[in-house]
Amino acid sequence: MGTLWNNYRYLILRRVTQISLLVLYFGANAWGWKILMGNLSSSRFLNFVPMSDPYAALQMLAAGAVLGADLLIGVGVITLFYLLIGGRAFCSWVCPVNIITDTANFLRRKLEINRIQGKQPATRDMRYWILALSLIISAIMGVAAFEFISPISMVHRGIVFGLGFGWAAMLIIFLFDLFVLKDGWCGHICPLGGFYSLLGKFSFLRVHHNEANCTLCMKCKNVCPEHQVLHMVGKESLPVLSGECTNCARCIEVCDDDALEFSIRKLAQNKKTGE
Repeated sequence: MGTLWNNYRYLILRRVTQISLLVLYFGANAWGWKILMGNLSSSRFLNFVPMSDPYAALQMLAAGAVLGADLLIGVGVITLFYLLIGGRAFCSWVCPVNIITDTANFLRRKLEINRIQGKQPATRDMRYWILALSLIISAIMGVAAFEFISPISMVHRGIVFGLGFGWAAMLIIFLFDLFVLKDGWCGHICPLGGFYSLLGKFSFLRVHHNEANCTLCMKCKNVCPEHQVLHMVGKESLPVLSGECTNCARCIEVCDDDALEFSIRKLAQNKKTGE
């Protein structure tokens, strides 16, 4: 039991967090709960603390909207939160689409679809181009472009409010990640993930690699949805400084050598010594 918990503890905690958030949003809509109201773009915690998606706010600014004080406070709350714990933690700990893409990637490994398909031609920089394009289109059309078509919003509304398009979006993303492109939506396309990757460059919480313990089993890279961030594995002891790390901690769980761990202190030491 202890080994099972060690191998899946963060995955279990992530699923509990994601499902709990959906239940709280659903409860607010269905039964009038006052714990967490709204949606992933704009929420209110305990009917007091505003929380607003900074990427959605950027689109609104580009579209020419005037942002109210409440929304700006909400943007500040969310930005500070993810700056402290790691920008892309949203992708692995909050976003409901992560459950779908993780399931697709699990099946890809079991069915060995990666080996059958060979090298993938798509670049992960595509999400940043889509991010820039969404702001340009928002400015031209006068609407928050990505929010208008976001599969994340569709999935969230589908689960919380029971709207049909959400289930269609879930199926499309699942099949795309399973048969077309590994880590396709989250790792290559999603501009929200791209935005939080930029924000995550400044976060304090990091995964740290201890080269002395590493036996080069590469289990960490096999399960990591952003395996390029683990470029130091087997080479040198360094924190993962890339903002593209989702802080999902699957690499930590599967490492039998205890070569990976979360750390704030070691990051500070490395910056101080220039390592």
